[in-house]
Amino acid sequence: MPPDPRPPEGPTRRILTVNVNATPSVTESIAEAPRAVAEPGVEIVGLTPTFGAPSCEGNVQSYLAAVGVMDAVLTCDQPFNPVIQARFGEHRREGLQELLDQPVVDIPRRPLTSPPSWGAATPGVSTLGRTVPLIEDRLRLAGLMERCASVRASSTSVPDLERDENAAVETIVAEAQRAVEQDRAEVAVLGCGGMAALEGVVHQRCGVPVVDGVAAAVSVAQSLVRLRLRTSKVRAYTSPLPKDLKGFRFGR
Repeated sequence: MPPDPRPPEGPTRRILTVNVNATPSVTESIAEAPRAVAEPGVEIVGLTPTFGAPSCEGNVQSYLAAVGVMDAVLTCDQPFNPVIQARFGEHRREGLQELLDQPVVDIPRRPLTSPPSWGAATPGVSTLGRTVPLIEDRLRLAGLMERCASVRASSTSVPDLERDENAAVETIVAEAQRAVEQDRAEVAVLGCGGMAALEGVVHQRCGVPVVDGVAAAVSVAQSLVRLRLRTSKVRAYTSPLPKDLKGFRFGR
């Protein structure tokens, strides 16, 4: 049975924001943005997998990232509660929910499960076009696709965001504007953890509310901790059966 890191006692809480790729600079960007919305006494810690792709676009890299994220969380040497996985359309939340009883929050659910007080139709703006079917599949699985006006790709990869942020912002803004004008969207959701902290410029240029999924997920995570809610271990997310997983270094 993999070790289950215990949450810290007292008012101080530590939230893990887990990058899905193996690029440390992206991890820091993901962790920095939600610190502005963290409650007093809450520490936001970014976590980078020790193996995996420098950016995740496509099914192969997504499944590899799922293993890398589980490995990174289970070998984390600090107590934590809860965990945020910072990516749309990836395959790892369910595995973490089996492995942990701390709450696990992914970034598409908060913006799309909230009451439509921001606006009636919401688009997701992602990176490359090949990721759009993955994101749509995950939204359908969660029963959230009907809340989404569209999922649009900016044709900007995660490395592009680092190489030329100004050019990347222009393409992201352009797709958000098309979603507003053509898809009748009223709110924009940034569909990539690497887009954290871009909501201000997208809002300014597009004139609609913009949601950074990582920061929104932090607000949910804090609420779950305050309510002392944990992941149910009755059926769907029962702890995995103990087995000799050959070649994997899960746990300590």
